[in-house]
Amino acid sequence: MEPGQDITVLLARARAGDAAALEVMLPRVYHELRALARRHLAREAAGHTLCTTALVHEAYLKLAGGAGDWRDRAHFFGYAAAVMRNILVDHARRRGAVKRGGDRIPVDWSLAEPSTEAVAEEVLALDEALGRLAALDPDLARVVELRFFAGLSLEETAEVTGRSPRTVDRDWAKARAFLHQAMA
Repeated sequence: MEPGQDITVLLARARAGDAAALEVMLPRVYHELRALARRHLAREAAGHTLCTTALVHEAYLKLAGGAGDWRDRAHFFGYAAAVMRNILVDHARRRGAVKRGGDRIPVDWSLAEPSTEAVAEEVLALDEALGRLAALDPDLARVVELRFFAGLSLEETAEVTGRSPRTVDRDWAKARAFLHQAMA
C-alpha cells in the first residue's frame, strides 16, 4: 500500500470486508487519536486516573473490535470522539459508585483546582444533559459530539452530517444554549 493512501480509502476497503485495511489504518491514525484523547483529558481535573495512553488504548480496542460503518475520515474521528467520551463517562460513573465511596462528600483542601469527584459530577451532568438533548433533537446532540468532543471544524461537521455550514452553526448555537441551561 502506498504511503499516500488516505484514511477514507482504507475505511472504504474495511467497509467492503478487507480486514487488513483496518489493521493498516489504525496505526496510521494513532497519533491523531492521542491528540483527541489529550483534548478530552485537558477538560478533566488534575490527578485524573486515566492517562492519554490508557484512553487511546481503550478506544483503540473498541474501534478495532468492530469495524464500524465509517464513511470517511471525519466520520471515523467523530465516532472515535464519542467512544472516548463514553469511556470517560463510564470511568466517572465507576468513580462515583456508592460501593466505592461515591456517596462521600469530597473535601478539596487546596481550593486551587476542582476535585476529581467534582469534575466527574460535571462529566455526568454533561452526559445527562446531552442525553436529554438527544431525546429532543438527535441532530443537535450529534453536532455537539462532533464539534465539542471530536474537535471537528464547522465545515468538517457539516460534511459529516450532510448539512450546510450555516445550518450546523445555528444548531451548534442552539445546542450550546440548551446545554448551558440544562447544566445551570
